[in-house]
Amino acid sequence: MRSSPRLLAATCSFVFGLLVSPALVAQQSQQKAPVIRSFANEVLVPVVVRDAKGRAVGDLAKDDFQIFDNGKERTIIGFTIVKRAAEKSAENLPAPNLDASGSLVPSQPASVAPRIVVFLFDDFNLSVTELAQAREAAIKAIDTSLAPTDMAAVLSTSGSNSGLTADHAKLKQTIQELRAKTLLRTNEHDCPNVDYYQGDRIINKSDDQAFQAAVIEVLYCVKNITVEAAEAFARTAAARAVQLGVQNYRANLYALRLILNKLMGPLPGQHVVILVSSGFYAPDSDAMAIQSEIVDIAARTNTVINALDARGLYTTNTGADVTTRVDPASQRLVDHFRTSAMDANSEVMGELADGTGGTFFHNNNDFDAGFRTLVAGPEYTYLLAFSVANAKARVHHKLRVKVSGAGLTVQARSGYTVPAPEKHRK
Repeated sequence: MRSSPRLLAATCSFVFGLLVSPALVAQQSQQKAPVIRSFANEVLVPVVVRDAKGRAVGDLAKDDFQIFDNGKERTIIGFTIVKRAAEKSAENLPAPNLDASGSLVPSQPASVAPRIVVFLFDDFNLSVTELAQAREAAIKAIDTSLAPTDMAAVLSTSGSNSGLTADHAKLKQTIQELRAKTLLRTNEHDCPNVDYYQGDRIINKSDDQAFQAAVIEVLYCVKNITVEAAEAFARTAAARAVQLGVQNYRANLYALRLILNKLMGPLPGQHVVILVSSGFYAPDSDAMAIQSEIVDIAARTNTVINALDARGLYTTNTGADVTTRVDPASQRLVDHFRTSAMDANSEVMGELADGTGGTFFHNNNDFDAGFRTLVAGPEYTYLLAFSVANAKARVHHKLRVKVSGAGLTVQARSGYTVPAPEKHRK
């Protein structure tokens, strides 16, 4: 059974449309929040700058930054510093307001929009084991990392939804009920074991080595098959992997876009999305355009996208059920594409985190520490803007951000794609 991207998008749109309470929108519309303005011909670039000890730096000015678009320096026309809201404690409460006689003057309640934290589980790609480990750490994070004033939601790409709430029991119950889905992924025990990365190399990039690796697997796992039949078998498997892979990345990217538009868009204040995934491959121009749009929307809605690679400290070695199929020389070729695929599957998560001023927690098994880091978010984010009045639509541009100062490192989006005019969009 196949599920079309349009059907997935429509389903997610309905689900996420239920998240935002009209009363909460009305309440927060009266509260102060950072003002971030943008226009259709501007590119917004969230930037996090850290010192040599990894601490976020928050005292830089616009003149400290340079932006290069395809190697050409752009004029920075917008500059905003966003500071993470401090958690209320005895140390950072304001001093009491006293009148001339020393009596306490009642103060007006602070008008601060609660922070919104969304836990988004990619149940289309998480394995049963990966989901179980991430689920346990996320449940701990609900009680230990969320501030008392935070509002949160637990969502999954397939449609699980706790609603936006401060009820920790409800959030944890939704996490407990998450299950891995197999609808939009290939089976690693199939013969041949062709994933989206290898299938894309075969179908879209005419990679002969990728094709030969798939054919070798077929010849070893299907008895008495001719080379011609094995080639046809391998090509069919590659085409199916590409079809599933495209639907897979669209499901995840559409879900992110819907969250930002439907949930984050109406609400002021600071927003954090934590994408929990084992990664997904998104190689084509359509994917790059959607990612660029997501980063733009995140900047406009004051949203940081953090990501946790639920594979942890993973190895690229294949299992015994695969390695016994082929001879050592052929296995090296097969393993090459396994390794490349595992690395490529993490790229989108890293790019979304870098592009929104977030953090990509990966190659680490300490998920408890990972969630603590990701829930907190960066202390300072700079939002830069430059004009792209005459840029061609659907053309990808490479970006580089430089900052003056010794020992500073920069985290920023690596590129952008100018969106097509509305009437030309699919």
